[in-house]
Order: sequence, then C-alpha cells, then structure tokens
Amino acid sequence: MAITRLHNSATKAYLFGDDVNTDLHCSNKYLPGKNVEDVAQVAFEELSPGIAKIISGAGGGFLVAGHHFGINSSREQAVHVLRMMGIQGIVAKSFGRQFFRNAINNGLPVLECDTSAIQDGDLLTVDFANGVVQTQNGSSIQGLSLPKEILSLIDAGGLIPFLKDNPQWNFAQ
Repeated sequence: MAITRLHNSATKAYLFGDDVNTDLHCSNKYLPGKNVEDVAQVAFEELSPGIAKIISGAGGGFLVAGHHFGINSSREQAVHVLRMMGIQGIVAKSFGRQFFRNAINNGLPVLECDTSAIQDGDLLTVDFANGVVQTQNGSSIQGLSLPKEILSLIDAGGLIPFLKDNPQWNFAQ
C-alpha cells in the first residue's frame, strides 16, 4: 500500500508550535562541511534539545505543528534532514509554501489540518490521500487532501524518481 494512502499502524506524534522555520532544523551553521546525516543528529536543537536523537531512536514518527511550518527557506536539505531522522510525514495547520513544495518534490507526505486537538506523544494514523488524521482517542480530523497527481509524486519518492519511471508524466488513475 502506498505511503500516501494510509499509515496502517499508529505512529507517534512530535508536537511543535507555530512559525517553525527551517533554520531550526537545517541551519546554515550546521551545513558547512556537514552532510545530511550530521545535521539530522542536531535538528531542532534550539527548539527542543535532544529531540533529534529521541525521534531517530524511536524509529521516527509524524511531526505535528501549528501555523507556518517550514517558513524562511527554500533549501531542499530541510526535507532530507527530516527524512534522515525517520519523519514519516508532517501534519500542520499551514506550511511555508517553498517547504511544502520541497516536501512533495522529495517524497515527504504533508497534510494541512487543524492540529489543536493533537497532543505531543499521541499515536496517529494518517490517511494522506483523503486528508484524515485519526487520533488514539478515536477522534478524526479532516484536513485538505492532496490531488492524485501530487500523491503520485510522493508515492514515487519525489519528483525525480517519478520522472525516471514516468518520463511522459503518466499519473496513476
């Protein structure tokens, strides 16, 4: 089953607030001479010390945020760092537009919805295709589903892998 269709098992949520810019997890101060693996070990250090090791040690999970997740940068490394940490997708009230598109282009599922009912550590099941988040307490949150063409890009692992397999831009029906 494709990643954007449904995460069948409940996965831990790591909660962040509003205005989380990419400098908090992929800052220029980390990048000179460093690779993505190095940066992934210190991601979000200024926001929540040690969180990168906690997320990686737990095998990843979902990031849940408020408004404007990923603002402030167009660097693709931000998405690569999150994937290296084991982040399976991001659910937020809104995204920085450049980050949102970088996530799609690099195969990281994203969903816009009201996240105010989600608590840090909640177990979530996310159906990205239909835009639905199911919480451990049984509540269902309806978000904005993505068009099938965007889901095809994410399912393929991003834009480049999609184009390698579909040079004529043939989308799944």
